Amino acid sequence: MLELQRSIGYAFANEDLLKNALTHSSWFNENKGSAGSCNERLEFLGDAVLGFVTAEYLYKKFPDLPEGRMTRLRSELVCEKSLDRVAAAIGLGRHLLLGRGEESSGGRVRPSINADAVEAVIAAMYLDGGIEPAKEFIHRFILDEFESGKARPERDAKSDLQELVQRKSGQMLEYRHVGESGPDHLKRFNVEVWLNGELVASGEGKSKKDAEQHAALAALEALQ
Repeated sequence: MLELQRSIGYAFANEDLLKNALTHSSWFNENKGSAGSCNERLEFLGDAVLGFVTAEYLYKKFPDLPEGRMTRLRSELVCEKSLDRVAAAIGLGRHLLLGRGEESSGGRVRPSINADAVEAVIAAMYLDGGIEPAKEFIHRFILDEFESGKARPERDAKSDLQELVQRKSGQMLEYRHVGESGPDHLKRFNVEVWLNGELVASGEGKSKKDAEQHAALAALEALQ
């Protein structure tokens, strides 16, 4: 784990926290007698730390930006694709502890797994050294990249679709959650976009929110 700590730019006092952050639920379920836990609880905490640090940055950086736009920009900066880029930059995938099934199905390069692990690593840093190392990591790999123009935030397809639809009055836009599949640790959600009672497009993702974004992007392509 020393190689990963050098890539992160932080040395853990408690390396067990980092190990937990790298432990996918598939590995933990296959190794019930092992110490520690999988990274799902750390992922939950890391998501909150990431959201706070990003919100604080946007609040200070753009004093005239309205709340709605800050919310959209924060979502774009911390989306799955953005975090997957961070995972690639630090070589996170090759350090993950995965179960046999995930290993054989390409889990080390799956964006959802890598993005979740990045959030878990952020939480591990926060618990090990406080907010400062976590903040430094977030700025170095996400916010500084955005500020320099090297990384562009992802498109908010739902907002773009809403703006397109509102150009004509009386339009009725609806997102329908039509199903989900996969085990609990790897859920996939399916969403359809309906306009004025007609199906326009569909999409899937690791969360309902992610599926809505994919469906909205497909709808934009269909309508434009």
